Amino acid sequence: MTHLPILTDLPAALDAHRAALAACRQCTSRLPVGARPVLSHAVAPRVMLVGQAPGPSEATGGRPFVGRSGRTLFRWLADAGLPEEEARRALYIAAVTRCYPGPHAGGRGDRVPSPAERAACAPWLEREIAIVRPALVVPIGRLAIDRFLGPGALSALVGEVHEARVAGVPTRVLPLPHPSGASSWLNVPAHRILLDLAIERLGDELRGLGLVTGAPASAAA
Repeated sequence: MTHLPILTDLPAALDAHRAALAACRQCTSRLPVGARPVLSHAVAPRVMLVGQAPGPSEATGGRPFVGRSGRTLFRWLADAGLPEEEARRALYIAAVTRCYPGPHAGGRGDRVPSPAERAACAPWLEREIAIVRPALVVPIGRLAIDRFLGPGALSALVGEVHEARVAGVPTRVLPLPHPSGASSWLNVPAHRILLDLAIERLGDELRGLGLVTGAPASAAA
């Protein structure tokens, strides 16, 4: 696949975008008091991670993936060859929605963002894709995977690299299951094998982009 060139003013474009996103209050009436968009501070990314929505840990600290889900996700990235702090600098971390939606009414986990909230946040993600023009998008969890690949069984999507065109930008999409542990999907041994394959392929993709150096862990073993 031929990728579009990186914008020469990418850091400036992302700074302007972050300032606009930080000021967004479109969903204030539907969100917990004080909810604010969580921002990524990557400077010149070639890869985007796209989650579902921030959790309470992200809401208080303003940094994406800092709770239990984040610890699991960054362990996966480290297994692919990219330690957490390097990943935070190199990868643009976005989400289907940008503010903490609040707890689930049943008391277990977080509320799933509504279709209206997802639609309201969609232009932010589309703008980021247009700015970054990522060579690789890594959607994390069902909502994000549906956004890029449409509905389908996770077992048919995880572990594969998919060619896609998003917001007019040609890219590769490598989905990962949600790392929260709320889903039982990863409890199935065959699904753990698919996750291991996805992490291995993620390492290959990152290596191809120059973000990871050295031989794959499987080759070194």
